[in-house]
Amino acid sequence: MTLQPPTDCDDQNLILRELITQQITASPNQRISFADYMNGVLYHPQQGYYATPHTRIGAEGDFFTAPHLGADFGELLAEQLVEMWEILHQPQPFTLVEMGAGQGILAADILQYIQRQYPHCFEVIDYIIIEKSPALKAEQQQKLQNTIGSAVSVRWCEWPEIPDDSITGCFFSNELVDALPVHQVIVRDRQLRELYVSLNSLNSHREGEYSSNAYFTEIEGELSTPQLLSYFSPLKIDLLSNIYPEGYRTEINLAAIDWITTIAKKLNQGFVLTIDYGYSAERYYTPTRSSGTLQCYYQHRHHNNPYIYIGKQDITAHVDFTALEKQGELLELEIIGFTQQALFLMALGLGDRIAANSQTPGQNLSEVLRRRDSLHSLINPMGLGGFGVLIQGKRLTASKPIQLKGLTIPQF
Repeated sequence: MTLQPPTDCDDQNLILRELITQQITASPNQRISFADYMNGVLYHPQQGYYATPHTRIGAEGDFFTAPHLGADFGELLAEQLVEMWEILHQPQPFTLVEMGAGQGILAADILQYIQRQYPHCFEVIDYIIIEKSPALKAEQQQKLQNTIGSAVSVRWCEWPEIPDDSITGCFFSNELVDALPVHQVIVRDRQLRELYVSLNSLNSHREGEYSSNAYFTEIEGELSTPQLLSYFSPLKIDLLSNIYPEGYRTEINLAAIDWITTIAKKLNQGFVLTIDYGYSAERYYTPTRSSGTLQCYYQHRHHNNPYIYIGKQDITAHVDFTALEKQGELLELEIIGFTQQALFLMALGLGDRIAANSQTPGQNLSEVLRRRDSLHSLINPMGLGGFGVLIQGKRLTASKPIQLKGLTIPQF
């Protein structure tokens, strides 16, 4: 889909554009990494996409997530979390750390369901939310106050406030890692080069310019950190081999490596559950995916120009699940299993819910059809159902491999 660049007065965040401009002009060579640019447009504390109070998630926003389709996703996830509590021998407290909690919908669905169905587990839950956006944090607080009140301990923390080796429970996220800032690289003359963001006016006649946009432009340069090259070693991927075409470009998510490293340090015993769209490294860096996976979302439409709708559109890249697995293994996080969201939810009972919904007597037909569509959307292999679910564990003392309900193969 082709979107026309918005006019400055209507759709550009002029304050944010000026802040990025100042950052570029103050930087060596008057350029910043794409990761720095993406971090600014998404997470600037006042002007970034996730920082502004206007809601951009849900039917009226730019995209929706599984919790927006109803409580079923959160309730089935709660079933998996309760099983984890039991595997850990019912610790007190049982700490759930949700990272990137959106509008608080998932947290409310999980906690309300556990309160109804597993009150003994609910009584010992310590719920922590890690959220960078002040606007979303305020929404989460309002949502949970309205639904849970003071019935359970809910805290908002920054990473430094959580001591190392202090958490027994589960760190989990839904569609978080895809929004972490990524570096962009390109193969040029059998070398790996980085794509930087600069000002179009500064670089209109500059050698190495890759592509131009209305205000910002991309230019090629040497790698900003050797980590970009060493990232591929544990993945057994060689972008400089002859199988990759000249001009092959892709993303590298160093922030995801830092993220899983931080989690591993904070977790004493328990699980890490990551739900997102992405691939194994082998599929992510296939030679045929020569333009990478970067996508922008604006009013439920997607395109690939991150330099328009500044601060007003979401920017994402698919998750390299192999990188999370390999880094986790270096830090005592063993791989419990990896599956697709459709199989994960079906194993947790989504099929039974679909059947029950179609058999409910006396229910309004339009409501039955709406919920049916929502349930099927959760397992659509071309959409949410194709998301990856990675579960890792740390210090799980067991005489045999851990078998989680969500990782069993559902019987159809």
